[in-house]
Amino acid sequence: MSDALTALAKRGELRRYRRGTVLIHEGDIGETIFIIVSGRLRAFSVGDKEREITYGVYGPGEYLGEMSLDGGRRSASVITLEASTCAVVTRRTLEAFIAERPAFAFELLSKVIRRARSATLSARQMALNDVYGRLKQLLESLAPTAGPDGRRVLLERLTHQEMANRLGCSREMVSRLVKDLERGGFVEPLGAGGMALARALPGKW
Repeated sequence: MSDALTALAKRGELRRYRRGTVLIHEGDIGETIFIIVSGRLRAFSVGDKEREITYGVYGPGEYLGEMSLDGGRRSASVITLEASTCAVVTRRTLEAFIAERPAFAFELLSKVIRRARSATLSARQMALNDVYGRLKQLLESLAPTAGPDGRRVLLERLTHQEMANRLGCSREMVSRLVKDLERGGFVEPLGAGGMALARALPGKW
């Protein structure tokens, strides 16, 4: 967490939330941001047939809710994935902070730009990649480096439903692809829901 964000968090109201608490509802009007002190939060939307898509998972040092500071409606919902603590900062507090520390406005703007770029990239991947292509990219992003045995262990344990939420497809599709990759010797299941990439994933499937 940057020094400026730490200073801003101290001006907010510290709140603790249980796992599964919805902090932001998509479509609501909101004038607060949530700075994550501990825990993990997930930003998502619910589409047709109650199918969810996950935009991102965020941890300590990140903040959410800045997209509605223009007075518009919330662009996504946010839920806690585990017990979490956040500093809740109002728009008025944020404006006063920026007046004292104008450089933070550029930090805030950079964050908005990075997330806009990420959203553009995700939309492009949805349009141009098939489901396997998106799954391949997700698995490789979660297992960036190989261990001593050559395997790349995923840093985050995801259920097939959670993968589907991130990929914008059905759980059944993810389960079928993962099972096929296991049969091919590319993916190896580990205990407690873990997973490792035993060898480089093929470009197409």
